Amino acid sequence: QVRLVESGGGLVQAGGSLNLSCAAAERTFGSYAMGWFRQAPGKEREFVATISKSGGSTYYADSVKGRFTISRDNAKATGYLEMNNLKPEDTAVYYCAVNNLFFTRRVAPSEYSYFGQGTQVTVSS
Repeated sequence: QVRLVESGGGLVQAGGSLNLSCAAAERTFGSYAMGWFRQAPGKEREFVATISKSGGSTYYADSVKGRFTISRDNAKATGYLEMNNLKPEDTAVYYCAVNNLFFTRRVAPSEYSYFGQGTQVTVSS
């Protein structure tokens, strides 16, 4: 079991920025690849970004490429999602997730073993 807690969500105007954090309760955080997903009302959970265990490799959804940056600090057992130039269509609950599989472009929620409870991001126009 890996417990994940997201924070940093909030209300921001279009064009603004937010920084999300994902804190893991376990020191084994560095043994897991990490991903960020989001889910808007009435829509399915959508892949946003993923990062390898070491942080050396990343992959982004086309919709956020160039605007969002995923990173991690294994010493702090924390992952991050820096979001810039936010758009109203970025409004959703954002979830972090981990898996202990080899790193590749894993975009399906089913490929991740543990999710946090989510943090709301609302972008006003």
